[in-house]
Amino acid sequence: MPLTDMIGLAFEPAATAIRDAKIPGAVLGIVTADGARAAHWAGAAQIEPERHDLSRETWFDLASLTKIIFTTTRILQLVEQGRIALDDPLVSVIPDLRQYDMNAAERRLTFRQCLAHQTHLPAVEPLYTYGQDPQTLRAFILQRVWQSGPPVYSDINYMLLGIAIERITGKPLLDQPLPERFSFRPNPSLCAATERCTWRGRVIRGDVHDENAFALGGASGHAGLFGTIDGVLDFAQSLLDGTGLPAESLRAIRTRESEKRTVGWEGFYAGWHGGDACSPTTIGHTGFTGTGLWLDFDRGFAWSLLTNRVHPSRHTDSGILPLRRATGERVIALFDAEARS
Repeated sequence: MPLTDMIGLAFEPAATAIRDAKIPGAVLGIVTADGARAAHWAGAAQIEPERHDLSRETWFDLASLTKIIFTTTRILQLVEQGRIALDDPLVSVIPDLRQYDMNAAERRLTFRQCLAHQTHLPAVEPLYTYGQDPQTLRAFILQRVWQSGPPVYSDINYMLLGIAIERITGKPLLDQPLPERFSFRPNPSLCAATERCTWRGRVIRGDVHDENAFALGGASGHAGLFGTIDGVLDFAQSLLDGTGLPAESLRAIRTRESEKRTVGWEGFYAGWHGGDACSPTTIGHTGFTGTGLWLDFDRGFAWSLLTNRVHPSRHTDSGILPLRRATGERVIALFDAEARS
């Protein structure tokens, strides 16, 4: 079965979600290690205050896919260049981290621990409620006495990594080099809309949905990246074919640091968003706005489902978890059937 026919069948769960007004629109892309790819899309990039149709060229707020596509990859590139090591403490490049308490736990955090979410830091903090001056907020992140707790998936980990990237490279995140089809400053007219934000008083289109990333200037280590389906598939293919990262870094993103986490990524476990049919070597990640990417190394392909499920509000039941799982199960079943034929 041609990949273009296969993806139409795999898109059926998303088509149902669009028809039932669970989500405004979606695009599904599949790419193989040898470069074959296909995409299928339907629905609206925006429904409020006016409708705009979605296309293959629509730019999505990738939300936490920023963590893997930009931040994790950039840190691993800096490791490859010999500028840092994964087990170096953050203070090796951010010496002012908790500078008023030399015994603070944050001063012992390593790049590896932050990448794999193996720290004591909380999941999230409404930093934007403290103000919108990016430099002051960065200082707040560095000097905050963070409440200690068990390891959780934490945006704070990646805010610190974003600051580290700025310190090492001498460039703000907004000015960091990005591959084609990715941007921290997209053309709003090309973007899928996200939420009707009560804080900003408007429908968000072309600005980062995440309030903390917006207050930090539009980009942070945890959110802010925009991209198209083909940009995401380019990135996925580069990891499948080994051109995107050197062998040691590829091993790092595929090796467990905890039950569910690798360096940067989530590893397969029963009940996860990618579906239970994934091979044990599958890694993936999701984004709050309704985005996701999964790489099945055993089968040699990847798929990405990009939606704007938070438009016009996050406070609805979009059914994103069952949609992601159903899509992953459908994609894998079709690939396995094709392999047997």
